[in-house]
Amino acid sequence: MKALVTGATGFIGSAICRALLADGASVTVLTRPTSDLRNLDGLDLEFAHGDIRDRAEVRAALDGCDTLFHAAAYFSHWGDRERFYDVNVGGTRATLGAAADAGVAKVVYTSTNNAIGAYAPTVATEDVDFNYWSTGDHYSISKYLAEVEAYKFAATGLPVVIVNPTLVVGPNDIRPTSSGQMIIEIATAKSPLYIDGHLNVVDVGDVARGHVLAASRGRIGQRYLLGNENLTVHEYFSMIADAAGVRPPRIKAPLGVALAAAHFYELRSRFTKRHPTATVSEIKIARLGEWYDCSKAISELGIPQTPVRASIQRAVDWYKANGYIE
Repeated sequence: MKALVTGATGFIGSAICRALLADGASVTVLTRPTSDLRNLDGLDLEFAHGDIRDRAEVRAALDGCDTLFHAAAYFSHWGDRERFYDVNVGGTRATLGAAADAGVAKVVYTSTNNAIGAYAPTVATEDVDFNYWSTGDHYSISKYLAEVEAYKFAATGLPVVIVNPTLVVGPNDIRPTSSGQMIIEIATAKSPLYIDGHLNVVDVGDVARGHVLAASRGRIGQRYLLGNENLTVHEYFSMIADAAGVRPPRIKAPLGVALAAAHFYELRSRFTKRHPTATVSEIKIARLGEWYDCSKAISELGIPQTPVRASIQRAVDWYKANGYIE
């Protein structure tokens, strides 16, 4: 396999590169002049330069490649509203158009569970209706609309497989992502509060392996939830606290209090320019309840299922070793 990976400098994208290289694949990564390349240090990669929103630049990067892993996205639950749609929707349209122009054999598109729907305590599958409109979360909505683009290309003959990672944890989250920032917050005992909520947690290495398996085993035009264990928010926070050796949050905040705190965090972040501890849309998403049945990816792709407690411990250890947690 000769693959092009977009979003390769990110948390999931760099893990995909490592998984591909471990299998002996030849890997080209698409980067920009401003890309932070630390996650790719020491990896045997070819570099192409371009922007996923530029169809011609992606087409040039695909020269000689038979597989595309489109993992690039603007991932945040707080930020520039227009950028979510420009990058996540427009970038996906341009990148998949380039793949169609190049005639690649397979495309694996990295979506998210946020593009599916959440109905906990009912355990949802890939087939539930999208219900994130009311959250006002532009990441989720833009990723749903980007999936629509992927389905359109699949209908015209592009061999696209869609994968939907849940809450991903593990090492090498250098940014860190919003999920990584939450681990840091809990591991440093900065908040005594938790809320009612449900989520599904999965190891970043398992997600990367799921991408590679999707390229070889995934059915064209299908989506696969790449996840593992369903937890309540309190159970998840307690696992993080155990891994860090601190006390877990002890006070369950009513929805109104949690939303008020999130509004404060967002206001503060306008001045600090750092991602809020929690956003209003994240609180609303947690209340929707993200519990999933990931058996389709397990049975059809063979995605591994690393114990989540071990994955959280690896993440906390990495954050400590790299100065995110003192």
